[in-house]
Amino acid sequence: MQKRKLGKSGLEVSAIGLGCMGMDHAYGKSADRDEMIRLIRRAIELGCNFFDTAVVYGEANEELLGKALAPVRDQVVIATKFGITGTEIVYDRPQHILNSTPID
Repeated sequence: MQKRKLGKSGLEVSAIGLGCMGMDHAYGKSADRDEMIRLIRRAIELGCNFFDTAVVYGEANEELLGKALAPVRDQVVIATKFGITGTEIVYDRPQHILNSTPID
């Protein structure tokens, strides 16, 4: 898979990333967690190393991604977003940013 430089960070990411919205909620019933872990790991096998998530995608979404990527965590790049909690936009509140929980 082709790679792209991510800004000036020096990170190299796959040209195609995997968005994880809907793996926990948003499109009806939550998907089967084991199936989603298999899907994420298959994406890695195909050369994907860029994954997108957010707290607003569901409380367990970042945990799911963390579990799926644990064996290859040093080989992938995870983009996560903050600032929207349900229907409230809080991007202008520095304390919310500081309190956001990163993926370990």
